[in-house]
Amino acid sequence: MPTPSPFAFEPNTAPIPANERAARIADPGFGRVFTDHMALIRWNEAKGWHDAKITARTALTVDPATAVLHYAQEIFEGLKAYRHDDGSVALFRPYDNARRFRDSARRMAMAELPEELFVGSIEALVKADADWFPAIDGGSLYLRPFMIASEVFLGVKPAAEYLYMVLASSAGSYWKGGVRPISLWVSHDYSRAAPGGTGAAKCGGNYATSLVAQSEAIRRGCDQVVFLDATERRWIEELGGMNIFFVFDDGSIQTPALTGTILPGITRDSILTLARDAGLTVREEPYSIDAWRADAASGRLVESFACGTAAVVTPIGAVNGPDYAFTIGTGGTGQTTQRFLDQLGAIQRGRASDRHGWIHPVA
Repeated sequence: MPTPSPFAFEPNTAPIPANERAARIADPGFGRVFTDHMALIRWNEAKGWHDAKITARTALTVDPATAVLHYAQEIFEGLKAYRHDDGSVALFRPYDNARRFRDSARRMAMAELPEELFVGSIEALVKADADWFPAIDGGSLYLRPFMIASEVFLGVKPAAEYLYMVLASSAGSYWKGGVRPISLWVSHDYSRAAPGGTGAAKCGGNYATSLVAQSEAIRRGCDQVVFLDATERRWIEELGGMNIFFVFDDGSIQTPALTGTILPGITRDSILTLARDAGLTVREEPYSIDAWRADAASGRLVESFACGTAAVVTPIGAVNGPDYAFTIGTGGTGQTTQRFLDQLGAIQRGRASDRHGWIHPVA
């Protein structure tokens, strides 16, 4: 059931006119079209969480000494709201995002937001900006909850004040032109995360450090970068912003185990659950770059795909390294990859049975 909202509503006094909104959401792409409102909650040591509201989306005014600008205490999440065929609106596994948000906050020594407040903030924002759902095929509202250290203080310590916000963005396909097989560059020079680091937390620093490798991938003519482990530079971990799977000729699937250096993706977990439901053999085990190359060459590996909230499921067609290149299967979208893409999409949009209680109705 939807969570009762404790959020005060301060409507935007200058919302985007309906005709301009319609033009913006006709082909919104991803991450560039934002709605009229945002959610906001403040925290400090004296009051705890307070001043929860839905208010006009506007620019932030921050002091140059605001802690996040100097020590990068920041975390975020990403999830989507979907309009179903009957006109209702639902979220997909929001409490899993809420738990991961708390885990990230704990790792970054930040205040932990209660799960009910996290989900309630998203529900309230989606209700306020329901007119921003794009009617296009595959359209959704992408939600970006995030939290920053807002204390004005120059000192290396956990902040005493935090600001939590949620943005909503009208979204179409993550990939320009729709889902297609992507090419990867294997980074042998840069690592995404190391044991004992922040790899399992969804913090901005993980993504900032991936950008130099992602830029290299683009220069090499590839779509995305894939990282190896920081210790041996041998074991495949994840892409710059997505988990990765491997599909073999015996029908089994494999994905790297969660050892603390890999983000525990909610889409990743959903795919593992659906695979086990289907009776597939599932392995969460290390997989080396040497094995990836050899299995692709022999035909044992028939598919690879990446997954995450924004792109859902993305086929991987080709892999490139400093002195090698190989194609996975036919280089196209494999049957298992397509099956997971279709199955997840059908559940998220209310067109298939929800056996696991993943769908959370909003309105």
